[in-house]
Amino acid sequence: MPSLEEELAARLARGEEVILATVIKLDGEPPSRTGAKLLLSRTATLAGTLGCSEFDAAALEDAGPIADAGAPQLRTYRHDLGSIEVYVEPHAPAPTLVVFGATPVARALLKWAPDVSFQPVLVETRPQRLIGGDWPPAVTDLANLDSLLGPDVYAVHTDHDAPDLVRSLDLLLPKNPRFIGLVGSRRHTGHHLEALRAKGVDEGVIARIQSPVGLDIGAVTATEIALSILAGLVAVRRHGRGGWKQSER
Repeated sequence: MPSLEEELAARLARGEEVILATVIKLDGEPPSRTGAKLLLSRTATLAGTLGCSEFDAAALEDAGPIADAGAPQLRTYRHDLGSIEVYVEPHAPAPTLVVFGATPVARALLKWAPDVSFQPVLVETRPQRLIGGDWPPAVTDLANLDSLLGPDVYAVHTDHDAPDLVRSLDLLLPKNPRFIGLVGSRRHTGHHLEALRAKGVDEGVIARIQSPVGLDIGAVTATEIALSILAGLVAVRRHGRGGWKQSER
């Protein structure tokens, strides 16, 4: 059986949301000890214990609100024999990176995204493009995309020639992605933006679509382009001051 630390590391590596509770102070003689830990989700205890079932149940009841707050909090849990003060630390789920199109740029994005704490999802509605390419499992029907999206979504469309590009964006935009980008200059992507306007998409929403996409590092190859894109996504997530490529009209 994995230790609590191993379980925490594994769940964080998978991008899962978890809450870690640690006893930092005792009052009286409660059935606990300083340093006792409990790993929880919103709905279940996962590993460890705070010392007794009453303390564990109280922490589980608090797990959801603390996860929603997104910041560590102190909680006091009481027992007939004494109380414990607990530091409860939420770990947010990794943001979802939706990568549209089975392209060389997409391949590099999918490979590197987990290393910088994004959970990648490949969307390719042309199954023939996946044959023999050693691609990860892909969403091949846009109707199934919604169920795979978490609360924090980033998206990059890597194929400006995809016939369903406009439909893909039209389905994704109502989810209010934190970032959305199109690979290619406005010469290649401008008509897609015009199609969104024709469908009634608000101009403010369209203005959020980054095209071209990627930090200006002089990227030429597919892997360099993917690197520039992923660096830009990290900048958005961490509020960095990345310099984005400018559109060539």
